[in-house]
Amino acid sequence: MSFGQFLLVAALALPALGAVATAATPGDRAGRLVGTVAAGLTLLATLPLVGGDHGWFGYGPRPAVQPWHQVDLPWAPGLDLRFHLGVDGISWPLVALTALLTLLCCGYTLWRVPDGGGSGKALVALLLVVEVGILGTFLALDLVLFFLFFEVVLLPMYAIIAGWGGADRRRAARKFTLYTLLGSVLLLVGVYLVVAAAGTADLVALTGGAGLSRGTQLAAFTLLALAFAVKSPLWPLHSWLPDAHTQAPTVGSVILAGVLLKMGTYGLIRVAVGVAPEGARWAAPVLGVLAVAAILVGALVCLAQDELKRLIAYSSVGHMGFVLLGVATLTATGLQAALIGNIAHGVITGLLFFLAGAVKDRTGTGSLTELSGLRETAPRLAGLLGFAAIASLGLPGLAGFWGEAFAVIAAVRRGGGLWTTLAVLAALGGALTAAYFLRLLRRVTHGRPSAAVGRLAPGLAGVELTAWAPLVLLALAVGLVPALVLSYASGPVEALVGVVTK
Repeated sequence: MSFGQFLLVAALALPALGAVATAATPGDRAGRLVGTVAAGLTLLATLPLVGGDHGWFGYGPRPAVQPWHQVDLPWAPGLDLRFHLGVDGISWPLVALTALLTLLCCGYTLWRVPDGGGSGKALVALLLVVEVGILGTFLALDLVLFFLFFEVVLLPMYAIIAGWGGADRRRAARKFTLYTLLGSVLLLVGVYLVVAAAGTADLVALTGGAGLSRGTQLAAFTLLALAFAVKSPLWPLHSWLPDAHTQAPTVGSVILAGVLLKMGTYGLIRVAVGVAPEGARWAAPVLGVLAVAAILVGALVCLAQDELKRLIAYSSVGHMGFVLLGVATLTATGLQAALIGNIAHGVITGLLFFLAGAVKDRTGTGSLTELSGLRETAPRLAGLLGFAAIASLGLPGLAGFWGEAFAVIAAVRRGGGLWTTLAVLAALGGALTAAYFLRLLRRVTHGRPSAAVGRLAPGLAGVELTAWAPLVLLALAVGLVPALVLSYASGPVEALVGVVTK
């Protein structure tokens, strides 16, 4: 076993073993510390996976998926299923982001455990199980294995929301579960259709269509795209998201927005587009229209929101709309926009939910009408909230700019009346994004301090600064040097576009 193969296995084994060790450790704080150490070791295992033996430029026109490192072992020989893991420039940034956010969330629990019916170490153990599912989804190169990892996150995320969430947490958790189960059924049928028709579940062999008939590809893409649209979420299948975000504890919202939504957009690129390219070309205009609808609907709803976490949740619908618009163009520029948009959204929205949780914990409310004057009593918290908001609205020089700008440019370059119209409407949605975030800052940070805000202390805890600082630095770094994400993905994206558009 090479060092890269060892790291691939370790990236899944460490959080899994860490979850067991956390639950078995006597003492609540000691268990949380064990889980945080396991999350830290997982991050250390994922970072050296970058590059591998192939480097950035090791991609040819065939195969479209050429992992830097891979593990390919027999799993169920009678069904020709294999335990096939691999990482490349499309998946590695998401793998690293998942490991980072999980570490920050586990570390955050050392300082504050949300109210609820469970212990802090149980929450950390569940976060590590969720990490296993998300990392496995990004690393799986067998379609059946992908489906199994995709489903791993369902029950622990339900438990996180229902156990440590807000007053209406059980209804929100049920809604999340029901919508996700709908997507799971569609995904299972789509996976069965592809594997039965192609005779293999290997994603490397399946990418490009693998000789599947046009009818099979159209049906498979429809099923897979709908399944991933639920997780992304794509309008109008998004209504579970605001409730889940609003009721989830802070660390649950960070994981949910930061990386769990990316399972849908990653699956759309890697599986739906890669396996059924004819279906992708056929459905591209519909995807583009739905993506722009998500951008506009998300922005308009945000303009009417008066609850902090709910506003940030609906903003995710719009941001994911830009990601899906990039995917819908089926161009290298559009797919690059989707990939950097995924990373930017994970970093910035993760930071926003950390900050929203801090505000709500301090004041006891998330109502915008009760949060005025934050900069007068807690200027450091207000300053960080302002930074995260302008990063999310797409200010040039910060991470949120590139994905939205490239998605619009990709639609313009696609050409034709439909795509030009979609580009114009998406740009309008970007302007509305700026409007609702500026409205948020005016309502929360300006004016006379409200009764809830007036009693706040100006300082920030050291654990808070430790958890937020990496996200602030990443938002700056990706904004100033987008090649940190784009350079890794350029080769595999070109190869994928080559097999999709041939």
